[in-house]
Amino acid sequence: MKALTGLRAWRSGKRALMSRGLETDLLLKNRALEATAEGIVITDASGKDNPIIYANAGFERLTGYTTAEVLGHNCRFLQGNDTDPETKEELKRAIRERRPCTVEILNYRKDGSRFWNRLSVTPILDDDGETTHFIGVQSDVTERRDAEAALRITKAELEAANEHIRFDLDTAARIQRALLPMSLPEPRGYRFAWHFLPSTQLAGDTLNVLWLGPDKVALYIADVSGHGVSAALLSVTLSRWLSTTPGQLSLLTADSASPTGYRISAPVEVVERLNQQFPFDARTGQYFTLIYGILSLSLREFRYVSAGHPPLVHLPLEGAARAVSTEGFPVGLVRTPGYEERVMQLSPGDRLMLVTDGLTEAANPAGEQFGEQRLLEAAETSRSHSLERQLDEIVESARCWCSCPGFDDDISLVGLEVLRAD
Repeated sequence: MKALTGLRAWRSGKRALMSRGLETDLLLKNRALEATAEGIVITDASGKDNPIIYANAGFERLTGYTTAEVLGHNCRFLQGNDTDPETKEELKRAIRERRPCTVEILNYRKDGSRFWNRLSVTPILDDDGETTHFIGVQSDVTERRDAEAALRITKAELEAANEHIRFDLDTAARIQRALLPMSLPEPRGYRFAWHFLPSTQLAGDTLNVLWLGPDKVALYIADVSGHGVSAALLSVTLSRWLSTTPGQLSLLTADSASPTGYRISAPVEVVERLNQQFPFDARTGQYFTLIYGILSLSLREFRYVSAGHPPLVHLPLEGAARAVSTEGFPVGLVRTPGYEERVMQLSPGDRLMLVTDGLTEAANPAGEQFGEQRLLEAAETSRSHSLERQLDEIVESARCWCSCPGFDDDISLVGLEVLRAD
């Protein structure tokens, strides 16, 4: 009998200990819920309209509502006019289907201020797997959402600015290309061609072939230092300056004794005027190299001046291609450069090419440049083709050498051919 009484007392004590342990455990969990920074609510899934039966202090801080004010109400009172209907529907559907759901929803505090609420809703199941309650965890993500919105606005503004810049660059590129020869002179016994390949939308190279008179054709090619808008602006200025347009007679000199009122300026005069007109500016660091020459059709004589430009390529009918070395300071670097004219006598079947250094300085992946010798070899191997095709093939030879689709610098060529009688 005493043993039975002792067993009952032991069991009673065990139940008391378990009860106190459960109570302690529940108290700890309650304290944890109250201490967390996130807003937490528990709703009764079996009650009408899923009412709130618990709200922690974090919820009060987040929304401005006290627990007493929200008990018995559905959480939708936090929604307002600007709350996204699709998000509301997604939340309602998840609760109706008794499944977890996480959304970011625009809510309103008690004082009417808005905040972005990252709401995670999770069903609580009983032993039979039935949903008895929902627990909702709420976090204020307004700062992040505002930052994201600001980034989207900034991105849109940058895209608009970039589009405006692209439009301006495209327009400038069209203007620049419009200054290139639209049609070439076609004097009897001669053929001309050119190739222009900018490394970017805007180029620092410019070129032209134009009539100066019944027996004279001017050829020039120029390469402005640097890249981008500033180089392109200077090249466009050169294109306008190196013209026979009245009022811009840089290629012509006023001469009252002449029946036309002007005479053709000698190449050295033209380049010296350019040197005076475009002095070196240390602020921009810009200068340019140039070959300007005049072809006498009747004499088959090319009289030219080089201002720091790469050599001409001469491809005679009989004999190997050769580089005709040039001298002289680039335009604008020194006050008195002392430019000198040179004369090249041409014969039927001869070809002459003016090139910019973007071609010879084009480098392969190992850093080795295409160079002058490969340029001459490319001219030799393509000599049987038309002048225009020959220029294209020379550029293609450099492209193959570089093993790349584009070049780091602008590439320009001007070609002249003295036709044979046959």
